[in-house]
Amino acid sequence: MKKLTTLFLILTIMFALVACGKKDANSTGGKSQSESDLNYVKGNGKLIIGYTDYAPMNYTDESGTFTGFDTELASLICNKLGLEPQFVEINWDTKEIELKAKSIDCIWNGLTIDDERKATMEITKPYVKNAQVVVVKEGTVYEDTKSLIGKSISAEQGSAGEKTIEEDDNLKQASFVPKTLQTEALMEVKAGTADAAVLDLTLAKTMTGIGTNYEDVIIVDHLAEENYGVAFRKGSDICQEVNKIFDKLIEDGTLSTLADKYGLELAK
Repeated sequence: MKKLTTLFLILTIMFALVACGKKDANSTGGKSQSESDLNYVKGNGKLIIGYTDYAPMNYTDESGTFTGFDTELASLICNKLGLEPQFVEINWDTKEIELKAKSIDCIWNGLTIDDERKATMEITKPYVKNAQVVVVKEGTVYEDTKSLIGKSISAEQGSAGEKTIEEDDNLKQASFVPKTLQTEALMEVKAGTADAAVLDLTLAKTMTGIGTNYEDVIIVDHLAEENYGVAFRKGSDICQEVNKIFDKLIEDGTLSTLADKYGLELAK
């Protein structure tokens, strides 16, 4: 009986030590390797990149080639990290849910940096400058946002464009037409089913004007200025590595050359 009691005590102590060891490894003071987001994606051998169809950041050109500023930049950085880029089209409205669920590893698609997003995601330093702009059909009478009171205005749901509308005393008195994509909001203006749209300057510059399918749609106002960043899971150590590579690409001129190619302005 004594031998059985002794054996029981030894096994109890062993299990207690194992449990303590696991607890220590998972504590903030002793972060285990399995908790490293960088180790996680390297274990998979790829970085799953969430995007939406958004020229000039990520889009398919007329020849059927998937390209864009963010597409090229993400591919370049993945190469430096020893990872294969895997681009997955997402619903912008559920992007943070997909990121947290590990359906994707990052959101690399002209994401506007704001305090609300920084609280729930790990976001890189700013790399591209942007603004929210108002677009209307050519010939539309527009002086300022007061011109749209009582009219209809479209924007991508959950985007910086929608937030700009909500924060403008005049625009929030317009009838809001939510769309899944910014390009769909632009189509509403062209079709005459919306009087105006609030879009990212980067997209509006690329898709409107002479030589585009939206020659009769023009930019009439610049509203909120903003910066783009790449979003990772909160606490992700991939973010720091990407920031380091950003610094090197700025220093050697690679980022500037890529921005010029797509008509973009780098953040300062």
